[in-house]
Amino acid sequence: MLFTLCLGLAACSGDHEDLRQWMRENSKDLRPQINKLPELKPFEPVPYDAQGLIDPFKSAKIEPASRENSTGKGGPDLEARELRNSILEKYPLESLKMIGFLNINKRPMAAIQVEDKIKQVKVGEYLGLDFGMVTQITDSEVKLRELIQDASGDWSERESSLYLQGKEGSK
Repeated sequence: MLFTLCLGLAACSGDHEDLRQWMRENSKDLRPQINKLPELKPFEPVPYDAQGLIDPFKSAKIEPASRENSTGKGGPDLEARELRNSILEKYPLESLKMIGFLNINKRPMAAIQVEDKIKQVKVGEYLGLDFGMVTQITDSEVKLRELIQDASGDWSERESSLYLQGKEGSK
């Protein structure tokens, strides 16, 4: 068996001159085909005139220029927020949890948890960073009206809700 294997390898190691001759004859007329590059269009610069436009990198685009200016354009009252100094206005709405509902003297109240603190909230109080005022409290949710500022500096309202959270670990 070893002898047959050696004989087979010896047969494959021949000169193969006939194969080389055939390759030379068939490849002598072959030329690679290279496509021409597309014609380049001349670059035309576009003039940029930013005079009179708002600078997109200026921080005033994100924050109100002054407290007086923001309240005059339908925005929230920033000074009143500082006077209220509510801990629930220092956290984003996503980090607040409604953990309970109370009905005291026919006035609905919600128990709101932030970190390890629990606060009672009634209609008219504020929650979250977007000036969210509580408009309605039910046994399963707290509805809010928030004031948000868009990229152009205009203020608009949106409705949000906090839903009653179940006990952790329950389904």
